[in-house]
Amino acid sequence: MTPNDDLLALRDQCDRFLTGHGPVRAGDQLATLGKPAAVFFPSGTMAQQSVLRVHADRRGRRTVVFHPMCHLDRHEGEAYQRLHHLTGRRAGDPNRLIGRDDLDQVHEPAAALLLELPQRDLGGQQPEWAELEAQVAWARDHGAAAHLDGARLWESAAGYGRPPGEIAALFDTVYVSFYKGLGALPGCCVAGPGEIVAEARDWRRRMGGTLFGLWPNAASALACLKRRLPLMPRYLGHAQAIADALKALPGVRVIPDPPQVPMMHLLLATSQEGFAAAARRVAAERAVWTWPEAMTTVDPGVQRVELSVGDATCALDPAEIRDVIAALAA
Repeated sequence: MTPNDDLLALRDQCDRFLTGHGPVRAGDQLATLGKPAAVFFPSGTMAQQSVLRVHADRRGRRTVVFHPMCHLDRHEGEAYQRLHHLTGRRAGDPNRLIGRDDLDQVHEPAAALLLELPQRDLGGQQPEWAELEAQVAWARDHGAAAHLDGARLWESAAGYGRPPGEIAALFDTVYVSFYKGLGALPGCCVAGPGEIVAEARDWRRRMGGTLFGLWPNAASALACLKRRLPLMPRYLGHAQAIADALKALPGVRVIPDPPQVPMMHLLLATSQEGFAAAARRVAAERAVWTWPEAMTTVDPGVQRVELSVGDATCALDPAEIRDVIAALAA
């Protein structure tokens, strides 16, 4: 044992600290999810399929209820269906948040209710807290597991003004991503009861997710969790200041306005080609990288981009961001 190790051991025996915030341990912050067990996965696609498969097998049901814009349904090549023989049941309208009333229209027995917080494809919207509780209660009342797609739980917590563990406590299981809002290397975590996590770990192995040498990704996750989780309220405040700066800008709409979490979508009155050319000009002339291309909408004259607010965004003041967005929408 080195002298430094001896000092660290001595520090770890202390439970009160004189200066600053005291030592902040990333593992302790992850433990604030309030679940008894967790398992690291290389991807969210694998993680959520695994835990939903476990919920389905345990209940002898194959239906998973989710919002029409659910990542599981839109961006994973129907893997939940093709690989795990699960049936997706969309509830609600694609252009608004799911509601308890929408769930009351679902009459088939469900294995799980999957809720995404915040709803990324709706610009980062999330329901009022009482409404969220009502939706989870629907799952409980119908014998279904309540699973949280918390890829951006850290941002969601800032929006609700509640610790991540308080949100996670509503659900049976929760998935969190480390590379999105936290900016770590790829990787994620599923947390929940020990027996559920143990079965999900078996599915991780079956699906080829027990990769040799993933420790740098896990270490990166812990480091970024320690660094950026406390900054989420600051990111939210900056997002709201940006939205305020964009209010009077012609040809630009913020969704939702004001932002509910540290992200938003922008609708820009320009063409796909016009946006791409403007983005290149901004990069060449202002040395500001924006997006390589925009997402199309039903209107060819309106493009959509997703603005996630983090350290780099906070280095730009809202007025400068307004000028950059104006150039993209010109």
